[in-house]
Amino acid sequence: MALDLVHEAESSLAASVEARLWFAKRGQEKPFAYVGTPPQGQPQSRGDYEGLTVRVENARPIAGQLSLDVEGVALARSPTAVRDFWDEAQTLALGHPETAELVKAVTGARRVVVFDHTLRRRADGVADRTANAPRQPAARVHVDQTVLSGPQRVRQVMGDQADDLLAGGAAIINVWRPIGHVARDWPLAVGDARTFAADDLIASDLIFPHRKGEIYMAAHDPAQRWLYVPDLTPDEALLIKCWDSDPGVAQFAPHTAFEDPTTPPGTPPRQSIEFRTIAFY
Repeated sequence: MALDLVHEAESSLAASVEARLWFAKRGQEKPFAYVGTPPQGQPQSRGDYEGLTVRVENARPIAGQLSLDVEGVALARSPTAVRDFWDEAQTLALGHPETAELVKAVTGARRVVVFDHTLRRRADGVADRTANAPRQPAARVHVDQTVLSGPQRVRQVMGDQADDLLAGGAAIINVWRPIGHVARDWPLAVGDARTFAADDLIASDLIFPHRKGEIYMAAHDPAQRWLYVPDLTPDEALLIKCWDSDPGVAQFAPHTAFEDPTTPPGTPPRQSIEFRTIAFY
């Protein structure tokens, strides 16, 4: 597999865009959301959100400087052997192993486990998690894990091996890449992990039919720095830190899809895949 960390490059696109991101409002009660039908008498979700316009910086010119351990995000050039990510067998047989090798190469991890992947194809007027429809871009600022759910997820995936593996250090890293064409439509914004205070991250329950997870939603603060990589190609991958056992490095990089106001009319709707991985050191 060809791998190259993307080096600094000039971009003809704007140095930044002003875009609306959706943040959690701070409150007294813990937010939650049911994935599927909630129990009788329970609301589908709890928690308030607000759309705020923020500056999102074009990270292309500084791509070679980005680090998973500093900002919590990295960009790699990594052509894929997968010809059709919508073919589950092909994605499992080719996409999972090459993603594990990519994360190893970027992080230096001795072992990487790819435990999940999600395909998305944006469609107007379709809500995320609609039955019999592709997953939609996640349009609220969030982190996939928390300080509690990170190690819990490792234990769910690795079983009896988990405690020994965690003792050596571990991180949960998402690997996100476009499918089929450049991701000009609804790209990802990633928050510089250094600019988020602990109380900006709001633990929220994500309740599935047979298990309960916990994620962070993020509240807004003017000190936060936002980055995006415009025109991400299918031969590039964005790596995002979702949890790290080491508190001395970036542990959580909040992220969200957003509507880029500079996207030209007629741009093909975004298609993407994100692989969820655990890196063991």
